[in-house]
Amino acid sequence: MRIVFMGTPQFAVTSLDALITAGCDIVAVVTAPDKPAGRGQKLNESAVKQYALLNNIKVLQPEKLKSPEFLDELKSLHADLQVVVAFRMLPEVVWNMPPKGTINLHASLLPQYRGAAPINWALINGEKESGVTTFFLKQEIDTGDILFTEKVTLTGHETAGELHDRLMNKGAGLLVKTVKGVESGRFNEHPQSQLLEGVELKHAPKIFKEDCLIDWNKSAESIYNKIRGLSPVPTAYTYLNEKILKIYLAEYDVTETGQQPGSFLTDGKTYLKFAATDGFVRLTDVQLEGKKQMDIQQFLRGVKL
Repeated sequence: MRIVFMGTPQFAVTSLDALITAGCDIVAVVTAPDKPAGRGQKLNESAVKQYALLNNIKVLQPEKLKSPEFLDELKSLHADLQVVVAFRMLPEVVWNMPPKGTINLHASLLPQYRGAAPINWALINGEKESGVTTFFLKQEIDTGDILFTEKVTLTGHETAGELHDRLMNKGAGLLVKTVKGVESGRFNEHPQSQLLEGVELKHAPKIFKEDCLIDWNKSAESIYNKIRGLSPVPTAYTYLNEKILKIYLAEYDVTETGQQPGSFLTDGKTYLKFAATDGFVRLTDVQLEGKKQMDIQQFLRGVKL
């Protein structure tokens, strides 16, 4: 099969590499346009573009997915199948183009956690399992018929960064299995509607800065889950001495605090802990506005509280 691969970040590169290693014929990649970044505003190439150039794969970087120039170029590739991993929403004229359709890899157990941030929200909500799903694209986002899934058990302590890497590797293997299944015709489609009866649907919308602010009037466990679900990016934060304090890692204890939620205790050397409604959240890795990220002992040596 002739395959066009669509993706942008490192999460997608692992899948692209797995497909090539498995002998798949990737005729081109479609990825985000180069973006200016840093103080010098130097143009940044996506991780997928960098990989494609190193492996002599044709690269398409459309500004608009409905532009006639892009659609003509895409048609000229005569792809049998398109594969999407961590890319933007496709118009129907694109996903409906190849005869064997367009498959997507999503970092959740669909139909749960449809949306832009499935890894973050699964941890924020304290889920006991997560996983990856492959499915055929259709009009509504993340709603197509499921092809294959693979589950992972969660410990209750991993960060979003750690789960990202686990699912990145699991997903690459599942995608190879899916592509081989589509090529051979050995696959079954399962409509997501069959899995929705009597189930509360949880969503994974894009996360904005205001979503990252910690509300100390919550349970210690829910705050802990929020911190790890947003670590390392976009990062949970609170305010300390009227400055933003990003929190990358923490621990928690359920105990009688005798403190107002949001107040903190510290010995000025080894610990800094904030009161929640039913216990303390002990910060272990932080970054104060204008400073670098550091462990709590380093942090306390350089700040007066």
